[in-house]
Amino acid sequence: MKRVFTNGCFDVLHRGHFELLKYCKSLGHVIVGLNSDTSVRELKGENRPVFSQEDREFMLKSCKYVDEVYIFDEDTPYSLIKDKKPDIIVKGGDYTPDTVVGHDLCEVKIFNYIDGYSTTSTLEKI
Repeated sequence: MKRVFTNGCFDVLHRGHFELLKYCKSLGHVIVGLNSDTSVRELKGENRPVFSQEDREFMLKSCKYVDEVYIFDEDTPYSLIKDKKPDIIVKGGDYTPDTVVGHDLCEVKIFNYIDGYSTTSTLEKI
């Protein structure tokens, strides 16, 4: 079975996240790299994350599409990717294969975003 890696903040889980994870699961064993609270703050600002890394990890581990979750504190998951040695990396549609961290280590697949689903738009609704 192929090992499939994806990563992100997964701060406020929404359908777009689940569709991405479902796609990953269709490809094999799913490994999620989860940004730590510190790295989310650096990427998204002082008001984020909404949920702690422990809560986000729990939610992801509770998802039937996820097999493993690893929290990383670095700017990118490059070291984690090197350590876990996936066969495929999956990222969302705002990337191109050559801009994905780890594209030099394995195959990259891009999952097209589902319109109307983003953490930012979810938070704006709330």
